[in-house]
Amino acid sequence: MDQDKIDAGTIAALMIRMKEYRLPRAKRMLERVNKGEKLLDSDIEFLNRVIKDSRNSESLIKRHPDYHNLVVRFMDLYTEIINKGVENEKSG
Repeated sequence: MDQDKIDAGTIAALMIRMKEYRLPRAKRMLERVNKGEKLLDSDIEFLNRVIKDSRNSESLIKRHPDYHNLVVRFMDLYTEIINKGVENEKSG
């Protein structure tokens, strides 16, 4: 199968995962940490999985740079959650 077709399928699956699962969960986590709550163990596992998945997708993004800004925005969101979660841990 042609690499472009494989990539198109992979990108479609990743977009569905982002829209239906990862973005809603990230928004809920951000809301909680912005209220001063600490990250749960399951949140930390989720964030670790996201980081691992993003590393595994680096070559895909290099082949399709038009998705780079979207990936950066998601990583900025996750970074904000992590930083606020760390801040909350130190505070309480």
